[in-house]
Amino acid sequence: MNPKIERVSKDIQKTKDKINEFQTKLRELEKQKTELENMEIVDAVRGMDISLTDLATLLKAAKSGGTTSGQVGPKSEPPTNTETEEIEE
Repeated sequence: MNPKIERVSKDIQKTKDKINEFQTKLRELEKQKTELENMEIVDAVRGMDISLTDLATLLKAAKSGGTTSGQVGPKSEPPTNTETEEIEE
């Protein structure tokens, strides 16, 4: 075989091997990213003071676009009298 063709064939094989290596690495990194995102979501949900029933209702409403206030978490408590006075002044 012509040496130039042989050299190019070897380069092609090397490149294919590198592509396979990078594709494997990419899949692993994507899997790792998904796991980290899932952990972040779980931590956020656990940090909310909400029952499982309310969480399911909240997620269904958010998915269907049924939230009217745009608020995704539990509603905040109304301000106390001292907070209201400070705001009015």
